[in-house]
Amino acid sequence: MDDARLKRYRENLQARLTGILNLAPHHPDGIRLRKRYGGLIDNLFLFLEDAGIPPTNNSSEQAIRMSVIFRRVTNGFRSPWGRDLFAAVRSVVNTGKRQGLTAYQSIQQALSIDGSLFFP
Repeated sequence: MDDARLKRYRENLQARLTGILNLAPHHPDGIRLRKRYGGLIDNLFLFLEDAGIPPTNNSSEQAIRMSVIFRRVTNGFRSPWGRDLFAAVRSVVNTGKRQGLTAYQSIQQALSIDGSLFFP
């Protein structure tokens, strides 16, 4: 699509969302949702301006998929520290993978004093 069409789509979506947010919900969940989206309204449709921004969170869902499968196959974790350790390691490995590193390189770099993935 050309830039002008994407701009029109974004403006249309923005106007429709603004109209919805101008409604006054009475239910606490509606009030909370209105408040949340009111603070995000400028960033909700950035994927229409920048092709590098994905319109979905599929990459995030795919990143946690291995954890879900592991939990289902093993029937969960036996201790809180095991659960937390697994989550931390998966986070480091997935972060490294997005930067083109192997699992070993990711863990090694995360544990490194200088050049850690966490302190660029």
